[in-house]
Amino acid sequence: MSHVKVLAGSVREFKKDTILAPVYITLEAVLETVLPTVMASLIDQMGGGSMQPVVHYGLILILVAMASLFCGTMAARHAATASCGYARNLRHDLFYKVQTYAFSDIDQFSSSSLITRMTTDVTNIQNAYGMIIRIAFRAPLMMIFAIIMSLTINVSMAMIFIFMVPVIAFIIFLISWGAIPIFRRIFHEYDEMNNSVQENVQGIRVVKSFVREDYEIRKFKEKSEKVRYDFTHAVRLVQLTMPVMMIGIFAAMLTVAARGTRLIILSNGTQLTTGDLSALITYGVQIMASIMMVSMIVVMIVMSQESIERVCEVLDHDASITSPENGIETVADGSIDFDHVSFRYSKKSTRNALTDIDLHIRSGETVGIIGGTGSSKSSMVQLISRLYDATEGTVKVGGVDVKEYDLKALRDAVAVVLQKNVLFSGTIADNLRWGNKNATMEQIQHACHLARADEFIDQFPDGYDTWIEQGGTNVSGGQKQRLCIARALLKNPKILILDDSTSAVDTRTDALIRESFRDEIPDTTKLIIAQRISSVQDADRILVMDGGRIAEMGTHEQLLKLHGIYREVYDTQNASANGKEAV
Repeated sequence: MSHVKVLAGSVREFKKDTILAPVYITLEAVLETVLPTVMASLIDQMGGGSMQPVVHYGLILILVAMASLFCGTMAARHAATASCGYARNLRHDLFYKVQTYAFSDIDQFSSSSLITRMTTDVTNIQNAYGMIIRIAFRAPLMMIFAIIMSLTINVSMAMIFIFMVPVIAFIIFLISWGAIPIFRRIFHEYDEMNNSVQENVQGIRVVKSFVREDYEIRKFKEKSEKVRYDFTHAVRLVQLTMPVMMIGIFAAMLTVAARGTRLIILSNGTQLTTGDLSALITYGVQIMASIMMVSMIVVMIVMSQESIERVCEVLDHDASITSPENGIETVADGSIDFDHVSFRYSKKSTRNALTDIDLHIRSGETVGIIGGTGSSKSSMVQLISRLYDATEGTVKVGGVDVKEYDLKALRDAVAVVLQKNVLFSGTIADNLRWGNKNATMEQIQHACHLARADEFIDQFPDGYDTWIEQGGTNVSGGQKQRLCIARALLKNPKILILDDSTSAVDTRTDALIRESFRDEIPDTTKLIIAQRISSVQDADRILVMDGGRIAEMGTHEQLLKLHGIYREVYDTQNASANGKEAV
């Protein structure tokens, strides 16, 4: 019932159509069960040699059939509107829910799984929903009305149908029950297959540069073959319902025809007429057709059951990071305080990504951060805008615990240019306005000048109206980084975090960007994560991260005197640079 309650919340404006479809279906079922009785009367009256009964009952048949057709058409129309609208709302609800997730929540589900849930799983639920509000009402009602009408004609003959229904239903139930675990396994295999596709498309340049197309094709084929095998097995099992249905239908029809004919002959038509036998056979067909419809519904529900579980899992999942009630809406300044902060990505993790970080940064200060791969440089700065929450200790911005801020207010005050720079399909101006949707062209051009992006934008024929392909595939890595920096600057943030975001930029341009920051945004706190010493040596302070801890801290000159990690990196990079110059 909990899943039904969750999914019912997406019906909303389509409640009217959801109600009207079963109403029309009920009327259609009643009218269809009236038809055989009228036809029986017509058959029994045809022997009198007069056309009056034919005309009379014929008109009734036409009117009832037309009314049934109208009700069926309206039911189909409302069911289609309801199911398609419901699927739209459900996808919207899933997408909006995912937008509230923190990075840790996305990590828990995986992006490929979320895509499968919003597409394949929602489609399965849509199909099941459409069948439920239409066929799931029609089939039981048709069965009940047909049995009642059969009982009014002849109880002993109707008992044949009543006996056959539970037998067939039980067999169908056993078949469907066996298929459920297979369908559950298939959807997990869909996730793996979609993840393979997603990885391949995103990394297509790497695949081609290493000539790994054949390997990727084999890998995808294996996953696809696994889905095909299991799906074929499940469908074969489910399709056993059809021969079971046909055996039941033919057995019932033969029994009714044989016993009915014998009864007509022995009673000379007093206990059962030819018209009654015709009506009974028609009602038998309706009953068995209803069972067949029920079997189709069972199959669809079996297929959609796992989809329902997966969709509800997303809708029921509460985001691990949310805004507090009446959260603070204003960030006073760009000061940052880490009070003995430790952090791990998962409760299951056995070791911390960050351990006992105690750091206090003044508003407007420029802090450089360097460290080897896996030293948790990015992990530390992601705690500032609550992309993750600290496991122990407190992170403060503007003197206030970040957990006390409204999330939107906090993240509006912090601009982050992450390692994986992302541009979206649209013009350059469209992408830049992600930083400020109301930015004027003058503001956009100024931000691009600070990021030194204007140097290449002005060379494009369409300038700021140049189209950017999805993911920024038609611009270079350095151009993409500069556009992302300009986008961050348009936020006019109190804190600017550059997470290795000038790695693809030459040293001259890197220096010019830092010079622009120093001259144009002196009051903004700047955190610069870099691999090159030259990118951080002018910072007010430099942090050296090692193993999730702050190993060294000080100015460029102070760190050189320590003869520690920083000096070692500095000497290595200088030696490499001098070697290149010598060559």
